Order: sequence, then structure tokens, then C-alpha cells
Amino acid sequence: MAEPSFLTAVRESYDTVAADYVERVPPPAELDPLSRAMLAAFAELVRATGPGPVADLGCGPGRVTAHLAGLGVPAFGVDLSPKMIGLARHAYPDLRFTEGSMAALETGDDQLGGILAWYSTHHTPPRWLPAVFAEFHRALTPGGYLLWGDYVGDERLQPTHGYGRPVSYESYLLPLDHVSGLLGQAGLAVTARLEQEPGGRVNRPHACLLARKPEGPRRSASRAS
Repeated sequence: MAEPSFLTAVRESYDTVAADYVERVPPPAELDPLSRAMLAAFAELVRATGPGPVADLGCGPGRVTAHLAGLGVPAFGVDLSPKMIGLARHAYPDLRFTEGSMAALETGDDQLGGILAWYSTHHTPPRWLPAVFAEFHRALTPGGYLLWGDYVGDERLQPTHGYGRPVSYESYLLPLDHVSGLLGQAGLAVTARLEQEPGGRVNRPHACLLARKPEGPRRSASRAS
């Protein structure tokens, strides 16, 4: 089956901007206090849940993956962009980083203690999001947590440049209630939400959702079809 065109655009664009991204995007230590607090709370909840690694999906150069590892979470990173993965492996050789898509995770059912989708789903067309969130549900262990963070709104963006370089990806800003509803339809129960107005380095409304996969009978592990 041919790869969806939006995935190709995201991969090629982030390969193009990878080095500039590292220079222009601040590290987790320079995030606003509330975002740092959400990451810390997520890490604490995952540690309390028990065994199971955490997948940082759309990990980019691996900074947030490393931040989670520093908070005591067994984290690994996944990204579509080979250039981003190369930068992450170079910067954090003790952590695991793999090329891949959040729509088809290379993990069995009920295997992940947590999933972080940190400003990484806004390039996904809205019609694809139910399948992506269903994949999150499949991969999480019962009782496992998802922390989703991204820009919110009601807008489709078609930039020609990003981080000083030409890009071909699009971004889709959705209302927070809509995203929360999609997570619920995928079987993930939203337990906390944070909404923030533009401020500091962030010039758009942004938000976080913490969700959990309900506990229940575990299924036998298998690869996604």
C-alpha cells in the first residue's frame, strides 16, 4: 500500500529542517512552568503504574525523550524523519530511537506503560486521527497513560517555510473538546486537561490532555496489521 502523502510531506520536511529545528526550538528545561509540570505529572503517574516503556511519538531530536528518562521513565523515541532520529541518536546514545509512524507502532498490544504525543499530531489530517488514537489505545497497557500536548484552534495551516527552510507539511488545529472526544471514542478516558493562552515563545493557544486506558483483561501481544 502506498504511503499517505501527508506522511511523506512530514518526513521530507523535517529531514530538511532538522538541524535548524535543534537551533531554534528551546529544550524542555525552557518550557513554560505548566507544560513542565504536566510532563512531570505524567512521568510520576507512569512510574506508579508499573512496568512498561514509554514511547515519545514524534520525538524529533530526542530532547523530550531524554527529559522523561531524567524523570525516571524508561522512554524511547519514534519519529518519521531519519535526520531527526540521527540527531537524537548522536545526542543521546544511551537511549533508543527508531524511525516509524505513530499510526503503525512497532509494538505488540498492551505493551506500553505510557505514550507521549507532544506537539506531534497537528500534522495529521483530522480524518486520520481516530485511527491514530485507536493505535495508541492498542499499544498501551491497561492502566497506561497518554499525555497529548499541541496547539488548539479551528484552522488549517499550509506554510511554505518552517524553521527558515521550505516545507510541504500542513497543520490542523482542532478545538480541544474535539480532540478529547476523539480520545474518548478510541477508548481512552481523559482525566485532566490544561488550556493555555498565547504567551512567551508560543504565539497560539495550546493545551494538554492526560488520558488513561481503562484497566481490564490483558490481550495476547501481537503486531498491528
